[in-house]
Amino acid sequence: MKSFLPQTYLIGLLVLLLIIAILVGRQLLRVREDEINLIRLDKKNIPDSKNVAEMYELASVQIRKRLYPQAITTLRKALKLLEDEPPEAKAVIENAMGFALAAQDNFKNAIIHYKSALKAKPNYPVALNNLAFAKQRLLEYEEAFDLYKKVLEIDPKNNTAAKQLKQLERRSLVNSSERSKVKGF
Repeated sequence: MKSFLPQTYLIGLLVLLLIIAILVGRQLLRVREDEINLIRLDKKNIPDSKNVAEMYELASVQIRKRLYPQAITTLRKALKLLEDEPPEAKAVIENAMGFALAAQDNFKNAIIHYKSALKAKPNYPVALNNLAFAKQRLLEYEEAFDLYKKVLEIDPKNNTAAKQLKQLERRSLVNSSERSKVKGF
């Protein structure tokens, strides 16, 4: 009788290596695409232009590449040019600015931008989640809890808000009367 163990082992190893190669390849393609976009947008001299959409695109690439100071500079310029843009554009740019600030642990200023995003678009779940996270980092747990509840009212399938609510409840960081108001927790 032949043992199929060595063949099974080799096939399993090849499958594992193939999966790893695919994942690494996808990541390399993403990084390369971001680099190409960054070079293309830099060549267009976007920071000196008046096109808010292109400035936001540049800032998005800068954020993905973790170039937060450059992204903040780009987003500040975009915010100055927002006069003729719809409120949704202002909300998205303000949220991105808050995200870049929060990534540098500047949560107080990030909160200001998240609130501006919510003024422009009141039921913006991404900005609400980000605002709640910033409040949580500033140890304002009850406010964060309420914001996560509001996110779930807007988007009941929002996994981020649901996970954070559970985490806050597990840590008993909000008072028990607030926890009992949330269904399913």
